[in-house]
Amino acid sequence: MQQGGTSSSSSCSPVSPCFPLSRRGASACGSERNSSEPGDKRAGVVRMSSITTFYACHLLLLALSLACVVCVCVWNSQWRGGFAWDGSGLQFNWHPVLMVVGLVVLYGNGAVLYRIPLTWGQNKLPWKILHAGLMFLALILTIVGLCAVFQFHNANKIANLYSLHSWIGIAAVGLFAFQWAAGAAGFFLPCSPPALRKLLKPVHVWMGAAILILSIAACVSGINEKLFFVLKGNAVDSPPYSALPSEALLGNSLGVLIVAFGLVVFKILSNPLWQRPEASPGDLVYSPLLQEENQ
Repeated sequence: MQQGGTSSSSSCSPVSPCFPLSRRGASACGSERNSSEPGDKRAGVVRMSSITTFYACHLLLLALSLACVVCVCVWNSQWRGGFAWDGSGLQFNWHPVLMVVGLVVLYGNGAVLYRIPLTWGQNKLPWKILHAGLMFLALILTIVGLCAVFQFHNANKIANLYSLHSWIGIAAVGLFAFQWAAGAAGFFLPCSPPALRKLLKPVHVWMGAAILILSIAACVSGINEKLFFVLKGNAVDSPPYSALPSEALLGNSLGVLIVAFGLVVFKILSNPLWQRPEASPGDLVYSPLLQEENQ
């Protein structure tokens, strides 16, 4: 077989119409041919349409990220009294804020980082560091959020881990911690064998999606649980949840925003045209972070 046929087949996936924006990706997809050919024009139209759709989805994701953060902060600062770290209900208010910011918003944005076309055709090392850093920050915020609720419960003689919300949440955090440790060991350390990294990557991707599903379920159930606890209608100026007061509207809206955020993340992750192309044999064996990369 001729070497030219081998290199051209490995440069572009048969599924993707060469979506990357880099010059290398363009040249590997046959840019040296006459650009006036009908096939090139059709590929260009498909590529531009795919790029436009991606950035529209990513812009929507960023807007939903901001909306989720603003909603949960306003809810706990305006309706729940603010924040403190003294074992009171004000300490509990850190829990929903940190879990939404860490376990949903930062986690979801970190998951789609490799899908951004502008990161393609570049050295993968800084993007690996950014991905790992975002996930580590998300994990730290999540752990602090757990500390806030456990200390509040202990200070007020409230049982821990008795609700379905807490079971789902602790499962999500436990898997998240294991996922980060396994990813760091498998993709950071140069001593990890290529066969292990190749086996680990699909598991890493699948578990990442599973953790996000659990995180969304935990946050939505936690919001609903909190609204049931605080909106009992015991006071004249505190209508019950069933009357749908303004606090209930805000809490329900936050839950809807979190679900919408998750749907957009899964839309981005599930589109094969938006996957980072494997441009070199080094990518196919998933080179570790500490090993020098040429892209």
